[in-house]
Amino acid sequence: MSLVSASFNTSAMGDYGYDWALVDVETSGLMARRDRVLSVAVITIGPDGEQTGEFSTLLDPGCDPGPVEVHGLTAERLRGAPTFDQVAGRIGAMLQDRVLVAHNAQFDYDFLAHEFARARMWLPVSQRLCTLALNRQVDPPTDDMKLGTLATHYNVPQQRAHDALDDTRVLAGILRASLREAARLDLPLPLVTCPPRAESQFTPKPPKTPCAYRNPGRLTSDGPLRQGMKVAITGETAHARAELVGRAVVAGLNMMTSVSRHTSVLVTNEPASGSAKVRRALTEGVPVIDEHTFLRMLADVRPGAAHEATVVAAAPMAEPEAGPVVATADSAPRTPSAAPVQEAPVREAPVQEAPVPGVPTLPAAAPGVPVPAPRRLAPSVGAPEKPLAGRRVLVLGGVHADAAAARTRIVELGGSAAINLSASVTDVVLLEKGEGDRRMSRIATLELPVHDIHWLSAPTATAASGTAPRAQEPHVMPRGGVIDLPTAHGGPAPEWYVTAGWAPQPDCGIDVVAFLLDEDQQVTFDEDFIFYGAPESPAGTVRLLTGGPAEQTIALDLASLPPATRKVVVAAAVDGAATFGTVGAIQIGAALGSSGAPLARATLDAATTERTMLLVEIYRRGPVWRLRAVGQGYDHGLDALAGGYGVDIAD
Repeated sequence: MSLVSASFNTSAMGDYGYDWALVDVETSGLMARRDRVLSVAVITIGPDGEQTGEFSTLLDPGCDPGPVEVHGLTAERLRGAPTFDQVAGRIGAMLQDRVLVAHNAQFDYDFLAHEFARARMWLPVSQRLCTLALNRQVDPPTDDMKLGTLATHYNVPQQRAHDALDDTRVLAGILRASLREAARLDLPLPLVTCPPRAESQFTPKPPKTPCAYRNPGRLTSDGPLRQGMKVAITGETAHARAELVGRAVVAGLNMMTSVSRHTSVLVTNEPASGSAKVRRALTEGVPVIDEHTFLRMLADVRPGAAHEATVVAAAPMAEPEAGPVVATADSAPRTPSAAPVQEAPVREAPVQEAPVPGVPTLPAAAPGVPVPAPRRLAPSVGAPEKPLAGRRVLVLGGVHADAAAARTRIVELGGSAAINLSASVTDVVLLEKGEGDRRMSRIATLELPVHDIHWLSAPTATAASGTAPRAQEPHVMPRGGVIDLPTAHGGPAPEWYVTAGWAPQPDCGIDVVAFLLDEDQQVTFDEDFIFYGAPESPAGTVRLLTGGPAEQTIALDLASLPPATRKVVVAAAVDGAATFGTVGAIQIGAALGSSGAPLARATLDAATTERTMLLVEIYRRGPVWRLRAVGQGYDHGLDALAGGYGVDIAD
């Protein structure tokens, strides 16, 4: 199979010419550290586009094959097949010194990494390319990004879905077409560096027991312990720490690893030790008791109020509305992060100097002060039409404040503000010095309409060359906008994928993180902080996925979150001394499933000095989950943000 064609020749490939190893695996489940590979296929392609090798095999996983109705691989069919360690050497030789390519590449990469580790071998991959991430950059006019959908769009024949070898051959055709589109748009490839790794554990950590009860507040001087109280322990104890924690959990207490203003009581035999937990307890006025008193009180723990389990209901995705966005008191729980740290200046990233009609200006969160969130209202009778509905507009040039104001105006007019050139861009707005942007030559080749800033005062929609409309355009959310998340009718609810993307940054890195919070806006365990060092919650319900140097995704299985988790906050932090002022706008897309096209999209503009930013929050509201585009920035770093949510940074 060749990547060479009349519209994509070898001389034009330039930065797109690599030795590729295209991979597809069928697995017994979705969790790489627990489940096994049932079949694998590898196709190698050279920089000239010519296929150089092909290998596929079924594998005996030594376990139940899982969802046979999906992959069709029964235990009988797999019996007698080689084990992975018997073919690992051949697979490794095909992967060596090549870029691994897969559709949802982190999935295949993680499974291969664990299988190689079980075989006591290193996975010989230093870079990977995800065709999902590449097509999110290309942004073709498809209803989703599934392999079959992209195959149809790119005219690639598909014979047997979920057959590893056929899927890999289809992937080769999709890669060819995607690279051609990337070259046409002059897009950088979203290559991900893969450090050497070997896992020593192949089963998931048992999830810590979430407390079933709401926090009733602090222990009083004459009051008993109540179920749901947040209890922390520090220092040496006469009984084993695990025993104390186990007895407390059985009694219905919420055992914490850090102290915050929401802690009900701190247990220590050394109240004068000056430990970090003791100092924080004294600062916050948290009661302190010794181990003996704690054990005596454990014998009489009073009943607490149980968390209300959310029955997730189906909510239709609202059409883009013409009515105003206003703040109401019943829209949402409190805004995130009730003051991560007091010393650091906190501000919300402004979108423009003056307020724009229809876009709420949100106050910065203060410690413990609820801030109402915006709520969508039905459009009023006679609401003005949205002249940019269905248009995707790229703004080039200008100082940050002017570019942010222009993007806000685009959203106000019903359009979607782009931050990178893609196949879905219909118009370009040039601000000061925008004509010097390196993308202008490609924009001229694509014959996209180019306008000055005055066009946004009274835009006229002209036909854009080479663009095709989608059957369903994403719902465009302003900053502060809220939507109800729809769920699948019948069958298990798919995961939600919240993807953050930005313009490639040559001088700094950006980390996307997530916090699973309770009703006190605090993590229950440190493991409720999802970041690059711990990219998956113990139960696998929330995961961090890396699609490229300018894209990261938080995957959420909302149906499996414990009732104690009331909100998930997705944030981003700039690595080092850089700020979001130099990064520019962050684009957020929310999609059902890993291959879903975005159902909702928001473009968030940072200010000047912020180093961390709250991107979105997903929270329970009655029978549904809601998503809110936040766009609130802080001057402090990720460690301070995490500490404000109760993560014990000292650990």
